[in-house]
Amino acid sequence: MNQCNDLEEIRREQIIAAALRKIAEVGIYTVTLEEIAKEAGFSKGGIAHYFSTKETLCKEAFKSFFEGIFKRSRDTMGMYGDPREKILSFGWLYDRTDPDVNMGYQLLFDFTSMSVRDEECRKIYHDWVDNWIVLLKEAISDGVKQGIFRDMDAEFMARSISAIYHGIAMRWYLDRSSHPAEWAVKAFTESITRLLGV
Repeated sequence: MNQCNDLEEIRREQIIAAALRKIAEVGIYTVTLEEIAKEAGFSKGGIAHYFSTKETLCKEAFKSFFEGIFKRSRDTMGMYGDPREKILSFGWLYDRTDPDVNMGYQLLFDFTSMSVRDEECRKIYHDWVDNWIVLLKEAISDGVKQGIFRDMDAEFMARSISAIYHGIAMRWYLDRSSHPAEWAVKAFTESITRLLGV
């Protein structure tokens, strides 16, 4: 029984990985279940066994990808002891040679577009952003306790810092010639440092 469950999970992961690759390649609105099935080495009916609709599969794929990015972010922050360094540890988000980054922004923009009109997508997006807020809030609270940062509302500041990161990321990704990676790193470092009063 356990081997059967493991195999089912492996197949779901194969389908989700194929969906992520195809969505990043052609976009959420043009990708078809047939393309995803071919990429995954499944039949369309085989995919339907795991995911009843393209929308269901895409939402699960986005959720899976965002969970992986969140874990990577948490692990990266965990490499630093200083709260300021933790908060500023997201420079990798602006590295075009990073496979997660190349795929991630395409997925994020497609998913954001879906979220405009889909309540379930908005909930997934909301939960993902709130996970970032929790990470940032913990680092801010630690910095306040250690006297590194002035006394502040950690929740408010975490939401503000998250918005800075997302805004800079959008500029960096969509307007590369005017907003290169060096600009992105300098922009978030200076903005966040000033905001924290460090």
